[in-house]
Amino acid sequence: MRILFHCVYFPPEVGGLESHVHYLARALAGRGHEVAVVTSRSLPGLPSEEDMGGIHVVRTWFPSRSPIGWTVHALASLPRTLALARWADVIHAQAFPSVVPGVVGRWASRAPLVATFHTSHFLVRARKWAWRPVLGALVRLPDHALAASEEIAAVAEALAPGTRVEALANGVETSFFRKVEPSLPDPGMRRIIVPRRLFPKNGVEYLVRAMPSILREMPVQAVLVGDGPERGRLEALAAELGVEPHLLFLGKRPHSDMPGLLSSGDVAVIPSLMEATSVAALEAMACELPVAASRVGGLPEIVSEKVGRLFQPGDPEALAEAVVKLLREGDLASLGAAARRRVVERWSNDRLADRHLEIYTELLTRGG
Repeated sequence: MRILFHCVYFPPEVGGLESHVHYLARALAGRGHEVAVVTSRSLPGLPSEEDMGGIHVVRTWFPSRSPIGWTVHALASLPRTLALARWADVIHAQAFPSVVPGVVGRWASRAPLVATFHTSHFLVRARKWAWRPVLGALVRLPDHALAASEEIAAVAEALAPGTRVEALANGVETSFFRKVEPSLPDPGMRRIIVPRRLFPKNGVEYLVRAMPSILREMPVQAVLVGDGPERGRLEALAAELGVEPHLLFLGKRPHSDMPGLLSSGDVAVIPSLMEATSVAALEAMACELPVAASRVGGLPEIVSEKVGRLFQPGDPEALAEAVVKLLREGDLASLGAAARRRVVERWSNDRLADRHLEIYTELLTRGG
């Protein structure tokens, strides 16, 4: 089968969507299918075309990281998308900016179109009256629509009444994300790993604000893995609260570093204010790390008291209570082992690839 993905961002970009598309493409290519990806030159120095482990990657012009930039990129990518669509058996648009190129590719090739609606960007825009008819139209266009969480699926179906949207959580490459030798030295105290980019929606501010309460109960080090526009403000807030010595800002790290970093912690904290299915939470769980997470979006579909704790989003005291209870009362080894089992059973990349191939085969059979 020849499969064409269209997505705005792709590795070496780091993020949940990028990781999902990359590992899904690798799994499909590993099963003997031909996979191509049309994406953007979102980082300087990236080649226009390359082979990445059996995946043919084509990168087109990218003006800016904004809805306007995504739209312009989608239009600028049409010539390459059309050329590859004529080669493809199936076209898969990853996120709503990719749906229009996917529809044009379907028109040119008659290949069926699948679309997956990811991330909180979809949820944010679905609340705005000007975006609702646009998103509703995009939800109706694919031959099969997927959503990365039950919440996104419900919102998408409300935008396009009568359209079925299948909730299918993103997966994790469990052969790569597993417990390995820690890459950080032992700090001599409990360690919290916060694998979050520093954007307001990811709620890292509330982890920083929770640190005084956590430190009153026990000594801990919090390691923040990720960068973003909030970093300066968060560093200033840590200094103001007097918790700076207990916070380590690692900045952006390559995806290949993550298993060792996650394996260096006792628990992971996902303090998001808005979330689809958190790939970061699943990756931590695959590395046998219990997770304390906000009770928001798709996170309660992943995290329970069998593998960690949930807390109210935007509430530093609730976050601190959940982390302290987990560190003090939880059997971290047993919780971590249960977390990995849950990911392997429900959200492994192999299972995700199986379901995608079922969908593609059904569409091709239906189309004759």
